[in-house]
Amino acid sequence: MAVLGATGSIGASTLDVIARHPARFRASVLSAHRNVEALVALCVRHRPELAVIADPTLAGILERRLAAAGVRCAIGAGETALVEAAAGALCDTVVAAIVGAAGLRSTLAAARAGKRLLLANKESVVMAGPLLLTALREGGGELIPIDSEHNAIFQCLPATRAPLGRSGVRRLILTASGGPFRGLTRTELAAVTPAQACKHPNWTMGRKISVDSATLMNKGLEVIEAHHLFGAAPETIEVLVHPQSLVHSLVEYADGSLLAQLGNPDMRTAIAHALAWPERIEAGVTPLDLAAAPPLAFETPDLTTFRCLALAFQALRAGGDAPAILNAANEVAVEAFLAGTLPFLGIAEVVEAVLAELPAQAVVDIDTLVERDRTAREAARRLLRGAC
Repeated sequence: MAVLGATGSIGASTLDVIARHPARFRASVLSAHRNVEALVALCVRHRPELAVIADPTLAGILERRLAAAGVRCAIGAGETALVEAAAGALCDTVVAAIVGAAGLRSTLAAARAGKRLLLANKESVVMAGPLLLTALREGGGELIPIDSEHNAIFQCLPATRAPLGRSGVRRLILTASGGPFRGLTRTELAAVTPAQACKHPNWTMGRKISVDSATLMNKGLEVIEAHHLFGAAPETIEVLVHPQSLVHSLVEYADGSLLAQLGNPDMRTAIAHALAWPERIEAGVTPLDLAAAPPLAFETPDLTTFRCLALAFQALRAGGDAPAILNAANEVAVEAFLAGTLPFLGIAEVVEAVLAELPAQAVVDIDTLVERDRTAREAARRLLRGAC
């Protein structure tokens, strides 16, 4: 197994499950963005055949640290090394857990190479959904989502994986916790801090995805992802706020049935399911005690206060590369918010302005898409400079 993004929260959960089944799984490739010390510690424990650092300026440091730790493995650096690792012979399964657009090329490479792709990098689908689906068809591999919501839908869909229209599926319902600011007004949100936004009530996640959860952009990206992963029309995808985070998503059928996947909020459940599918294995997750669980509540999202979710639906309906523009602008805006140079409500304002400035174009190829991503980021940064 290649765990790309091994030092992040998804990577940590994946390696925990792998370590519980040493006779079945082996982490043969590990990668990190810039965290050399964390990557070395993981290499000491898991003894991969290849360690990749995405920042090529850190290759020498990684080599020296691994040698000092007594770890003998090949070393790669840069995006080309990530792409080669994803497509190479050292793995038959790739866990795509790199955060953001940085994971796009390696994810596509794994799909083209026919790997079993366990996908946590939602930006690959959001930015390049049509390209990813084409790569999967050409490579002959399979994709299993490990976002908790999409994995829940995967579990609730018919085992035949027939097109939704022929499976009696009426709606896909993604649940959202509502984040740390559920119920607050725009006035109350005006002065919230990055520390408050990163304090998720139910999940332990990285800073960027925590902010996306607080704005509901994370759920918007998941809506776009569900459209591509499951062939669902935008009007058949809905979002419900579910503060307890025990129902991870639902599928509604034409006969009125609702199938839901429940469990304690722990990413290892979805990861273990994807690792062993179609079998089931121990994940190390405490079973959900329904008798002791709080009452389950559901509510419609506030699209006026949390504009990012509405903007994601807007980009999905626009089609083409609008989701990629949305994602790029959001990444820049969230980075500015975390740096303290943009207020929380400014995130949606920047994204909306960039979407208006750059109308959707057809998704042609990866190079064109990367260029549009760059253009959107430049537009977002120009807007931020003008606001300062």
